[in-house]
Amino acid sequence: MVGERAPCGQLRLLLLAPLCLLHPGASGHPYLTGRAPEEAPSIQGVRGGSVELACGSQPAPLVVFWSFTPLGSLIPWPVAVTNGAESKVEAEASALGVVSLWNSSLVLRELQEGARGHFLCQALHAAGGQLHTTYTHLTLAVLVPVSKPQVWLSDPSPVEGTSMVATCAVREGTEPVTFAWQHQAPRGPREALLGVTNRLLQLDPVNRTHLGWYVCSAHNAVNQLSSDGAFLDVIYGPDNPVITMEPLGFTEEGFWASEREEVILSCLAASNPPSHYVWLRDHIQVHTGPTYIITSASHAHTGLYTCLARNSHLDTRTQTSVQLTIYYPPKGQPSCAVLPTFGALALVCTWPGGLPAAQLQWEGPQGTGPAALSNVTWNQAAAQLPNSSVFTCTGQHPALARPTLCRITLWEPLRSPTCWTTATVGDQFIMLSCEWPGGEPPAMLSWLDGQKQPLGSSSSSLAVHLLQTQGDLAGRQFTCRGTHPLRVPDPLCRLQLEAPQLAVATPQVSVLEGEEAWLGCALLGGTPPPQLLWLGPQRQQVEPGTSEFMLLPEGAQLHLRIREANPARHRGIYQCVAQNALGNSSRSVLLEVLRYPAPPNVTISRLTYRRQRREVQVQWAVQGPGNLTGFLVQRRASVPGPGAGAWETAAGDIEPESRGRRLGGLDPGVLYAFRVLALNHHTAGHPSEVKIPADPPFSAYPAVLGAAGTGMVVATVASLLVFQYAARHPETFPRIEPPPITPDSDPAQESTEAPVNVTITVTTTP
Repeated sequence: MVGERAPCGQLRLLLLAPLCLLHPGASGHPYLTGRAPEEAPSIQGVRGGSVELACGSQPAPLVVFWSFTPLGSLIPWPVAVTNGAESKVEAEASALGVVSLWNSSLVLRELQEGARGHFLCQALHAAGGQLHTTYTHLTLAVLVPVSKPQVWLSDPSPVEGTSMVATCAVREGTEPVTFAWQHQAPRGPREALLGVTNRLLQLDPVNRTHLGWYVCSAHNAVNQLSSDGAFLDVIYGPDNPVITMEPLGFTEEGFWASEREEVILSCLAASNPPSHYVWLRDHIQVHTGPTYIITSASHAHTGLYTCLARNSHLDTRTQTSVQLTIYYPPKGQPSCAVLPTFGALALVCTWPGGLPAAQLQWEGPQGTGPAALSNVTWNQAAAQLPNSSVFTCTGQHPALARPTLCRITLWEPLRSPTCWTTATVGDQFIMLSCEWPGGEPPAMLSWLDGQKQPLGSSSSSLAVHLLQTQGDLAGRQFTCRGTHPLRVPDPLCRLQLEAPQLAVATPQVSVLEGEEAWLGCALLGGTPPPQLLWLGPQRQQVEPGTSEFMLLPEGAQLHLRIREANPARHRGIYQCVAQNALGNSSRSVLLEVLRYPAPPNVTISRLTYRRQRREVQVQWAVQGPGNLTGFLVQRRASVPGPGAGAWETAAGDIEPESRGRRLGGLDPGVLYAFRVLALNHHTAGHPSEVKIPADPPFSAYPAVLGAAGTGMVVATVASLLVFQYAARHPETFPRIEPPPITPDSDPAQESTEAPVNVTITVTTTP
């Protein structure tokens, strides 16, 4: 066993026994031959990785022993041993990593730095009747990956002109380790600093171009890693401010701009941290920040503008001034309008204000019109103007690079006026509405009564007039008249107030029970538009969306759908009602729900118990003509007297061609009664006679033969002989009579086979 001393000749899994191989020829033991060790090859591994050390290239050895000598030591210590069937790894070998043996190779996983040193594999081979030893020397170098570098700045925020040193530090890594530096400006790409390969980066003197992120990368034979960026914030400025303006316009004194324009004054003074800016107009502060925006310039913005820049870190200041002059045209743009007059049109163009006043001029299909300052009018005869005539007013001003225009297109509204009526809540008023949108100038609309007298005043595009509801409005006619300079004659729109009128698709609808019934109602007329509704047989309004009724409007029609018609609930007279502010109208529809013809009668031909009275087999027959769609079997607890149980469905949805069914789920302690009914859709036929299940005929053969053995067969034969003898000699055995039927009993509920009590004694011999 492990740790137990034994002679070198015994091949056991011992960590000390293989050391005997180093001393061949010991007394009393086989002579072992050896081979001188060769120069030990060097193998490299990475800390945390895996490495496999092979023990020579000889055939499979009898015993393999691995030992390890650390660097700087001369004393080896055992690692692992195996004889091919068993293996042992020394506990102290965990300092090398996770050690395991694979055949004769030593596998090191999760390699540790302590595995640096010399490994020796001693292998014992058997060849030619002799034992041979081989030695494999290996030197393992464990490389350590370089750790992630960190950049340290001697001064993260130096002032421009001073010096600064950046250091790239790594915690560990196998030498040699080389370094590289990269610099990235805040708004530029990352660039390598060529020629800088040292751990230290010295900037002397520091200037503003050195501002940005510095990244150091370190690499050795194992890996390469880069540091996070370290930001070098160089403090400088402010330089003298530079003032710019948009839009750009120069004068001898500075800048100029036009009124109504957006003027943007920008000030920039190079500085870090960024400069704080203050704007002054005529030595009065008006704004803080690098940009001063005048959203709409005016002559009041003329003045001397000064930009002050300050570096808060260094507490240094600079300033620059510029003169701004505003030239302003009239506000906004020219305004064009057309005013209808008797048989003519007046085109008016105005653009007041400005310095100097703006020059305005009309142009039209006939050529150039009059010109004037600030305001100009051009009269045109309406009869001479075609539809879609375009007139343009051009406004010019010295402060404007291009003329400013306004246009008017004269066009008549499309089609003709449209009129309609609606009733207010409660039908107190009737609202006459007339619309004729579009047109330039817009059309004028007015309402007239039956005698062509105006009702109220005229309005453009939309005219509305209210009438108080009263009985004499039905049949009266009203006219909406539209007027436009380009339309001759005036178009009219007429409407007549009417009480509602109705019609039904058919006054009588007949459906079979369970089918859908459709009742249709159409609106033939009525102004204002009437409201349609249906009343049920109880004169209650039919509400939409219920499970039985559904209202389906379709244009001027309202359909009523009744689902699964039932004679008790749905049969009767329905009314379609239309009503508006002037009256109402109704039409009746008679709905008849017819039952299906009765199916033929059914009789039960057989009803017997099965399986210990937990199932019954029922069979029936059909008598007489008639259509049927299925059968229904019912059962109840058969208790004599008025306490009999209620009928419940034992089997439903039975196919019409079926004549029998097996029913389960019975309680053996309950006496049941059954009946069968034929179905024709929703109509059930007359129930069959009520019957109680009978017990199945008794069979002695299965009971006797199921007992056991040959002796049971003999007993069974004897029993049969007794039965046969009793049948031929009835006078010898007492006769068994069925129980009498009382006058009050129902023969249909009695069993067709009277029960017989029989006692059979069977004797068996072993």
